[in-house]
Amino acid sequence: MSISKSFTSGDYQLYPSPRNAHRILFEHQVFVPYPYALIDLPAMGLKGRYSLFAASREADRKQGQLVSFENEADMATFNAKFEP
Repeated sequence: MSISKSFTSGDYQLYPSPRNAHRILFEHQVFVPYPYALIDLPAMGLKGRYSLFAASREADRKQGQLVSFENEADMATFNAKFEP
């Protein structure tokens, strides 16, 4: 079993979810300030690839989750369907 390593993007310290099918930080991103919210991305019917990370925002050290999307339309779908 491999252990996921954290990494830093420009704005976040990120910890990949072990359930990610794609461990890539995509261009379109949404920071969700709910570190313990359950986010069921497969149930949202997204069209492209996506990934989920536990995140710490560098600017204010706010804890949460970062969802990244390959397609901008998937980001809009996520914003419409996500409820904390």
